[in-house]
Amino acid sequence: MNEAHYLPGKILQLSPPKRSKAESTGSVSIIDLDLSKYDAIADRFEQERKSDTAFLKSGIHTRNAKFNALIDEIEHVAIRTKSPVLLTGPTGAGKSHLARRIYALKKRRNQIEGEFVEINCATLRGETALSALFGHKRGAYAGATKDRAGLLRTAHKGLLFLDEIEELGLDEQAMVLRALEEQRFYPVGEDVHVKSSFQLTAGTTVDLVQAVADGKFREDLLARVNMWSYNLPSLKDRPEDIAPNLDFELNKYSMANHRKMSFNKEARTAYLKFALSGEAKWTANFRDLTASITRLCTFADGSRIGLPSVEKEILRLKQAWRLSGDNDFENLLLSLMSQEQLEAIAPFDRPTLSHVITVCQNSGSMSEAGRKLFSVSRNMRKTKNDADRLKKYLGKFGLSWLIIRGSQTG
Repeated sequence: MNEAHYLPGKILQLSPPKRSKAESTGSVSIIDLDLSKYDAIADRFEQERKSDTAFLKSGIHTRNAKFNALIDEIEHVAIRTKSPVLLTGPTGAGKSHLARRIYALKKRRNQIEGEFVEINCATLRGETALSALFGHKRGAYAGATKDRAGLLRTAHKGLLFLDEIEELGLDEQAMVLRALEEQRFYPVGEDVHVKSSFQLTAGTTVDLVQAVADGKFREDLLARVNMWSYNLPSLKDRPEDIAPNLDFELNKYSMANHRKMSFNKEARTAYLKFALSGEAKWTANFRDLTASITRLCTFADGSRIGLPSVEKEILRLKQAWRLSGDNDFENLLLSLMSQEQLEAIAPFDRPTLSHVITVCQNSGSMSEAGRKLFSVSRNMRKTKNDADRLKKYLGKFGLSWLIIRGSQTG
């Protein structure tokens, strides 16, 4: 009987009469001990939960255990709390997409009424940042020819997604925090506050704890948005999910363009072999994959993607990643000089200078760095003062050993 979840009996529950009806003899309720009915209810709720997690993943059958566990937790949080959610991870990992799915999940459960409002904070600067976020009153500043609601007011009863939240200025961060806590704020040029009750989801590619330490992000705002924080893994960290996402992108393109697309067997095998190899950098993560599948579908003859198309796409991806690697030179140089100084350096000189700086940073002294850099040409010179040669070379670009080593230790 225990295994069958059934006891052959019922419980009679007696309730006393209500005070307003003293003449009543009370009531009797019958409680059925057939627990299988409750199992059916539990199964229904479990199926609903699985449906919600599948919805957050856009129906993609991911095979990565850590990612699946992460989505399970996000599903619980999304439907049980209105607290802010912080999504971290590299560019293209899917933060914006997941924020939209969280909103859509809450919407279909009737937990949210308003709109999904998204803004990349890197696009907000100066007065326009305040106006875009909080709105303004007509005449608040030059060019404010009419009232503007602002994103926070537009997100009333909805979900506001602030991507790259670390790009907000400290003043804007303080105002967002106050609006989040008090659910009201003052538009630019307005003396009367407006109310807005919104749920916040934030996205970032940086370590906000370090940003706080560097004085670039408010500690109190971090404490407010960091209650539920989730780091989305990169595409390279989820190799087992490349094939399911490949099918997802094909289906998405097919539906959007009313054109059923697929790989032939040879082409699919070749593409996946490359996608899972060390040659595939996926520097922009899922954005790279989406763009790649879109190109393959666009250039395909008919509805089948063949091997020649895949081979061309692989070459295109390799070249794009090789060129994007050139940005590493510029990032290193920009850590030591201004944008104006960088632009004054010929493009063909930048990789060489970047290499010189890297050698300096990995050497214990200027003489050691010079010996490494001039190991070939020094044998052809009578004077072998490598440190002096290195000093003069760096001086051409306004750099010095102290600047390079100081930036490394700082």
